[in-house]
Amino acid sequence: MTTAQVPSPASSAAQVLEFTTDLVVHRRHVAADGVVALELQHPQGDDLPAWEPGAHIDLLLEEGLVRQYSLCGDPRDATTWRIGVLLDPRSRGGSRHVHENLEEGSSVRVRGPRNHFPLVDSPRYLFIAGGIGITPIMSMVEAANRAGSDWTLLYLGRKRTTMAFEGELSGIHGERVTVWSDEENGTFFDLAAALKEPLEDTLVYCCGPEPLLAAVEEHSGHWPEGSLHIERFAAKARAADAGGQALDTFQVVCQRSGVAVDVPEDASILEALEDADIPILSSCLEGICGTCEATVLEGTPDHRDSVLTDAERASGNRILTCVSRSCSEKLVLDL
Repeated sequence: MTTAQVPSPASSAAQVLEFTTDLVVHRRHVAADGVVALELQHPQGDDLPAWEPGAHIDLLLEEGLVRQYSLCGDPRDATTWRIGVLLDPRSRGGSRHVHENLEEGSSVRVRGPRNHFPLVDSPRYLFIAGGIGITPIMSMVEAANRAGSDWTLLYLGRKRTTMAFEGELSGIHGERVTVWSDEENGTFFDLAAALKEPLEDTLVYCCGPEPLLAAVEEHSGHWPEGSLHIERFAAKARAADAGGQALDTFQVVCQRSGVAVDVPEDASILEALEDADIPILSSCLEGICGTCEATVLEGTPDHRDSVLTDAERASGNRILTCVSRSCSEKLVLDL
C-alpha cells in the first residue's frame, strides 16, 4: 500500500497537494437499516490528515468510480476516519460497492479530506438533518457542544429504524435532540413553525434530501442573510432563466500553466482542461462536491453548481469547472 500526494485545485499561486492513500476498514457495523458505518485507519497505524466538521473524503472504488462521503467521527482522533453509507436503491454502483465489498479488513483508496461545508463560529446553532444527512451534522454537534455554544438538533426521517446514529445522539445529548419519525408521528415535521421566528445570533445548518433542503430554504427566507448553510447530496435544479447570458463557446486561459483552451458548447471547462493536460482534480461531475474548484482571476463565471453560496457567486472569484460556464469571452483561471 502506498501513500501519494496528488495535485489539487489551488486558490493561490502555490499548488496544494492532496492526501491520497489506501486505508483499511478497521471496524464495520450496521448504523441503521440500510446504513453501514465504516471506521478507516492507516495500515501502519499512521496519523491521518486533520479535518474540521463538515469535511468529506473521496472513496476511489472500482475503475473510474469515485464517491464522496462525509466524515462523521471525532476530528480529535487522528487515527480514524468514520463514514456512514446509505445503500441507495437507485445506486449507480458507489453505495452498492461499499455495502457488498468493503468488509472488515478490506482496503479502500481514499482522497481528501476536503471541506465546502465548514462550521462557522456562532453562539447559537439550529442543526437540521434528514436521513443520511446526519453524517456531516454529527461532528458539528460535537464541536458546538465542546465550544459551549447553544444548539439544538432536529433529526428527521421516515422511520426511526432507518435513522443512523439516532440512539448515539439521543443518548449523549438528550433533550437537545428532537428525533422525528414520520411513521411514528403520522405526518411530516412542521418546518414552517420551527423556522417562523428568526433566532438571534443563530446559524442554521442543514443536510439531507432535496425536498427537505428546498423546504428549509423556503421557510428560512426571512432569516438574516447568511444564516442558512446547506450541503447537498445531489445537484439542485436550475431555474429556467439561469445562465441566460452564458456564451456557447469561450476561451479559458490558465495563467500559471500558460495554456489557453477553447471550450465548445458540447464540452465542460473541466473536459477542455483535461484534454489540454492541465492538472485538476475532479470527482462528482455534477457540481456538488467542490473537488474541481478553481480561482477566477479575470472574466465572469456562469455558475451552475450546488456548492457556492450566493455571496461566493456574487464575488465571481471561484468556479466549479465541471458544470459552470462563462458569460465573458475569456476566463482567466489560477491554474
